[in-house]
Amino acid sequence: MTPTTPPERTMVHVDLQDQVATITLDCVEKRNAFDMVLREQLADAVRRVRRDSGIRAVVLTGAGGHFCAGGDLKNIGALQLDNGEWRQRMASLHEWLRELITLDRPVIAAVDGAAAGAGFSLALAADFVLATPRAWFSMSFIKVGLVPDVAAFYTLPRVVGVQRARELMLSGRDVSAQEALQLGIVCELHAPEALLPRAQAIARSFVGASPTAVSLIKRMLDNGSPSLAAALEAEANAQVVAAGTAAHKKAVAAFLEKQPIPFQWPANRPAA
Repeated sequence: MTPTTPPERTMVHVDLQDQVATITLDCVEKRNAFDMVLREQLADAVRRVRRDSGIRAVVLTGAGGHFCAGGDLKNIGALQLDNGEWRQRMASLHEWLRELITLDRPVIAAVDGAAAGAGFSLALAADFVLATPRAWFSMSFIKVGLVPDVAAFYTLPRVVGVQRARELMLSGRDVSAQEALQLGIVCELHAPEALLPRAQAIARSFVGASPTAVSLIKRMLDNGSPSLAAALEAEANAQVVAAGTAAHKKAVAAFLEKQPIPFQWPANRPAA
């Protein structure tokens, strides 16, 4: 008999409900650390979401009480890559990561437990980071002689400023959930059992939002502006586009008729 290749294990699950995609990393025995299989499946999930315009928001989370413990060091140590192969490895990572960061729909990271190394960077790729009080974050790359990746040099300074980003990257220290909240890395803290429902409630709220307005806000914040004049010009151009959409007209009509406006941010009930 010819031996058969066992089916590849599913390490990334995509659940579609109410126009929200929940992407769950699921390699519990490694605290959802990145290996090539998980990374490729996550890339596939990101591309699937990007292609489906019916998906209005994304929740990114991890199974088993952890978000993502970073790179799988056992796997990395066995690679024996030369410089060119490392460059190709990074290029393939950046291909789907760029698609996630520039996605024209909101991404909410729901973080419990470890968000270390690449896991911390992955959380920062989201628009909002929600966490539990037991979550912790670490730019741990320097501990193994590496530099931060998964776009951390782009995302982290934009959240905490250059000086604090320098300190977190060069120390590799652990950051508690409470400190992460104070630094602006985390938006809200919730009890573990409330974390995913809260993230999904925020995601569902965007089903009622103007896709055009969401896309324009994300794009303008991502691009930044070198001057006040450039910022005002971009703002004017974006407002012209947004004002012509059916979503804007529907929201104004609802307001004038004293009806519920389609987009409402859900009330926050944080952890005690």
